[in-house]
Amino acid sequence: MRERSRVLFVTDLAYPAQGRRYGDEDVFLTSRLRGEFDLALCHPRDAVALMDGFEAVVVRNSGPVLHYREEFDAFRRAARVRGTLVHNPLTGRGDMAGKGYLLELTAAGYPVIPTVGRPADVALLPRSERYVVKPRAGADSIGLSVVDRAELAGAAGAAGPAEGAGPAGTAAPEPGGARSGEVLVQPLVDFRYEVSFYFVDGVFQYALYAPDPSRRWELTPYPATAADLAFAQRFVDWNTLAYGIQRVDACRTVRGELLLVELEDLNPYLSLDVAPPERREAFVAALAASIRGLLRAGRETD
Repeated sequence: MRERSRVLFVTDLAYPAQGRRYGDEDVFLTSRLRGEFDLALCHPRDAVALMDGFEAVVVRNSGPVLHYREEFDAFRRAARVRGTLVHNPLTGRGDMAGKGYLLELTAAGYPVIPTVGRPADVALLPRSERYVVKPRAGADSIGLSVVDRAELAGAAGAAGPAEGAGPAGTAAPEPGGARSGEVLVQPLVDFRYEVSFYFVDGVFQYALYAPDPSRRWELTPYPATAADLAFAQRFVDWNTLAYGIQRVDACRTVRGELLLVELEDLNPYLSLDVAPPERREAFVAALAASIRGLLRAGRETD
């Protein structure tokens, strides 16, 4: 009989996500993955203490890491030092590394909501009467604020014309209490709806969207076109993750174009409960195959 691999599944079953049930999703996933692996669940704060007893660690609905930043950084360090296999691999270039990738993608001309790294650079953005200011290390809209142009211009002026230095070389305050270099600024985009594309190992699985922009998490299946999939695939390919789950969040503007909102590659919620049943089953199979592939690649490099 084939020996079963031991997998540590990191999740916070009690995390109170607005409009989503993290715990239910991971209870479902682990109930299915147990058919192939010997599984144990743990809270993200316990991962470092427990992970040596397992062949791989799967990070799923563990909640925003800003709530346990020190523990997550310790987990990353320990995984690298010990050579622990982590799913998703810790080399992600999207939200896993903070939201600075939005600056890189903007500069490279990708179809993304235009983004700058400080209010002083607002002139580089398309003119807007209102702007979104959010922390680079944010998640779940924590710390996000919407300000009008006058307020943003005031913050930019306070930052000074050059490097945004305040008294004695300190960074001047930004809207919401953040400092220059810690925030991202975007024009507030008028959009028709938001849509998410879900991938495993770079292969598209399903798409969901929120027809009502005011109800972000009231999702329904989205009939993605070839052009939609080509849009989403560009970001997945840019991220270069050989294994793992990615969620490409986008908005459809009033002009009809898709723009990237976020590239979720750490612990994206999957909304499996509203995915079509056949897509849900295919996703579970793809995830199991992805974990097997990661384990196999790890053995080949030992």
